[in-house]
Amino acid sequence: MPELSSRNTSSFARFGGQPIAIGAVALALVLLGIGSITAWRAYTGTTPETDRVVATRQLQARTAQASEQLVEKTKGLEATQQESIDQLQVVQDQLQTVRRLLAAQQADTRKLSEQVGTLTQSIDGLRQSFASAQAAEPDEAPAPRKRSARSSAKPKPHAVRSANRKRGKTQG
Repeated sequence: MPELSSRNTSSFARFGGQPIAIGAVALALVLLGIGSITAWRAYTGTTPETDRVVATRQLQARTAQASEQLVEKTKGLEATQQESIDQLQVVQDQLQTVRRLLAAQQADTRKLSEQVGTLTQSIDGLRQSFASAQAAEPDEAPAPRKRSARSSAKPKPHAVRSANRKRGKTQG
């Protein structure tokens, strides 16, 4: 077994003894990788940096557009809100006018009700005075005249005219 450990150590020693060669190979691999990436980008025509810049600019443009739309919508909402406030003010003014008219009508109704009450009291007073005046009159009323059968029948228009003529001659 001691031979195995000596072999492993010698192989490491072989690579460890030439660090410049390992560094040169690593540098060549890195340069080969960079060259292949550059060739691939040049061949395809796309670079992630420019794509990122374009994407960022598009995002900024969309953000600006969204901001403008929000500003426009906000202005529209402000205008709508102002219109609503104006309409509400008009409705409140109309409501106050209606309240004033209603109060005036109620006052007129009260006044008319008082006038009707006064008139009712006056009519009751007149009825009472009329009733007391009738009670104060004598109970004897003149007896109605008796009419003859001839005068109870309706006179003819011709007879009425001739009777009126005779009266006019005797009075004149």
